Amino acid sequence: MNVKFNEQGLITAVVQDARSKEVLTVAYMNVESLQKTIETNETWFYSRSRQELWHKGATSGNTQKVVSIKTDCDQDALVVEVVPAGPACHNGTTSCFTESLVENERPGTVAILPQLVEVIKQREIDMPEGAYTTYLFDKGIDKICKKVGEEATEVVIGAKNRDKEEVKWESADLLYHLLVLLQEQKVDVYEVLDVLQKRHEGKKQ
Repeated sequence: MNVKFNEQGLITAVVQDARSKEVLTVAYMNVESLQKTIETNETWFYSRSRQELWHKGATSGNTQKVVSIKTDCDQDALVVEVVPAGPACHNGTTSCFTESLVENERPGTVAILPQLVEVIKQREIDMPEGAYTTYLFDKGIDKICKKVGEEATEVVIGAKNRDKEEVKWESADLLYHLLVLLQEQKVDVYEVLDVLQKRHEGKKQ
């Protein structure tokens, strides 16, 4: 095993959601827990306070299916990409990292997509009065399809006009309405991304 453990026989493991790329938690592994993680394709860690191995989700059911394990250039830290079956934190939050020390203006990131997906999913359940997403679900598939078509056309018009601002705003509208359509059809956005991933990998072979 080509990794370097510290004097206590441990290595830092940064656990990251393989889909959203959100950092879920930071824990420690020893040789045995790393081997178990590799063998079972679920995360195992070493508890420094209890001085014993622990299998993430063994009690709560919030297991983490391992997608990849990478080491850094010094081989003394790991990034473990997982697909979580539930919250990573014992407090019930998706990630253990919830407290902000510094919060400057945030650039646009792909992290907004899973957040928006969850909002749209909850809108369909709660159907809050006055919400635009509620209006779309209430009107049904014909209205949603019409909006996707309209926004796609607006993107094309903006591109033909060489209007970057219009392309930016209309593309955002298109992505939002497409996510609403996917939710109405019960197609997970990650399934769509999986198709793109497989196409990409196929072209590299």
